[in-house]
Amino acid sequence: MKPLALLAACLAVAFSAGAQVYKWTDSTGKIHYGDSPPQDAKTSQVKVDAVSSYEGPPQVDNWAAVIRSAPGESPRAKPDPKTLTMYSTTWCGFCKRARAYLAAKKIPYREVDIEASKPNNDQFKQFGGQGIPMFILGDRRMRGFNEEKMELFLAAGR
Repeated sequence: MKPLALLAACLAVAFSAGAQVYKWTDSTGKIHYGDSPPQDAKTSQVKVDAVSSYEGPPQVDNWAAVIRSAPGESPRAKPDPKTLTMYSTTWCGFCKRARAYLAAKKIPYREVDIEASKPNNDQFKQFGGQGIPMFILGDRRMRGFNEEKMELFLAAGR
């Protein structure tokens, strides 16, 4: 690659990293996200936190043993040991596959969209969230998704 082309590519990446993300609803009620909304649309700027899909092999651990309350902080509330909770976003491909799997297996779960509100995001972080999807079942946490690991995770929680 020629040095000039490499410099241009690096500059393009640098400038796009600081781009703003906007959210707007079209006339049919469909929600859109992008860096340049239509001029006639009422928009709101979206704060994008650096959360990404968890792309490594699914990891299961005991969140209660790993995460401790800070000194002076009130103890963390324990989730219902029988309710599976999935922390997700609307755009995450791994989250979509997890939803489809849970629906096909008729597994009840509670979903928390970490981008829908600050309390949802705070709750995700409270359990050590760094990538999505993340599942909590009692004191157990699973980061990432694949069907085999989910079956083992659910079986161990029963």
